[in-house]
Amino acid sequence: MAWTVTYDLEEFRAAAGGFLRTHPARNTTLLTVVSSLTVAGSDRYGDQPPVYGWWTGGGGAVEGAFLCTPPYPPLLSALSGEAARALARTLARDGGLKVTGVNAGRGTAETFAAAWNGLTGAVSTVEQTHRLYRLDALTPPDPAPPGRPRAATTADRDLLITWYEAFARETGALRGDVARQVDDRLGHDGITIWELDGRPVACAGISRTIADMARVALVYTPPELRGRGYAGAATAAVSGAARAAGTREVLLFTDLDNPTSNALYQRLGYRPLEDHLLLSFSSAERAVPEQGHPS
Repeated sequence: MAWTVTYDLEEFRAAAGGFLRTHPARNTTLLTVVSSLTVAGSDRYGDQPPVYGWWTGGGGAVEGAFLCTPPYPPLLSALSGEAARALARTLARDGGLKVTGVNAGRGTAETFAAAWNGLTGAVSTVEQTHRLYRLDALTPPDPAPPGRPRAATTADRDLLITWYEAFARETGALRGDVARQVDDRLGHDGITIWELDGRPVACAGISRTIADMARVALVYTPPELRGRGYAGAATAAVSGAARAAGTREVLLFTDLDNPTSNALYQRLGYRPLEDHLLLSFSSAERAVPEQGHPS
């Protein structure tokens, strides 16, 4: 039983791809980040090369995985306690990767953090608690706000870059080249705009469909247009389009500190699946991490 660590994306996909696809909902962020890196290149999220790894269990099968795209903290699949502690030891020995936090399901994050803190003397802080939701029966807003949905096009690019930059400032959850990230989503019709009288008033993004799974992300309404139902309508539209296209698992994350969004998505038919923690590690030697992964 051991961790294998690599900088080679194709090696990681070949070794761990089957494991990740076995549980696509619970591995949604790992799968979507891998997809983005495959399409847009290894510098999709930053200048430093991504790091990947997989845990081989006693029977020789892959039973866990992680990836790290600096400056974001490592993303971990669900891991056994043994695998989480072994990963902490592996990364603590590797001076090439600056581990400033961890992003994982609650149990795995807490086990890894306890091991990391014991090895390094770091102190863990909960930065965010996210809840993963799975779409059950879609219930669009009733009454719906005025307007209609449409797929974003390259003609919307400048506006979307402005909105994504505003989203990044408000949430801290988007780093790197925002224009490139907009282009990536436009490249697979991954942004739906809610339009009122020809004017875009909100947007909702969605990942590529992987293993019959897609995840809604980057839902945004300009501050002056909030409270009118546009974000909910855009989310319902992009969710319904994914279902109509045959996507079996439609997912999204919320910040548990935002009761408004949690209530909204449950009204739309999303049901809780599991909670994830974004933890930061701080010490005399280590800095507070960037925020959680956007993809």
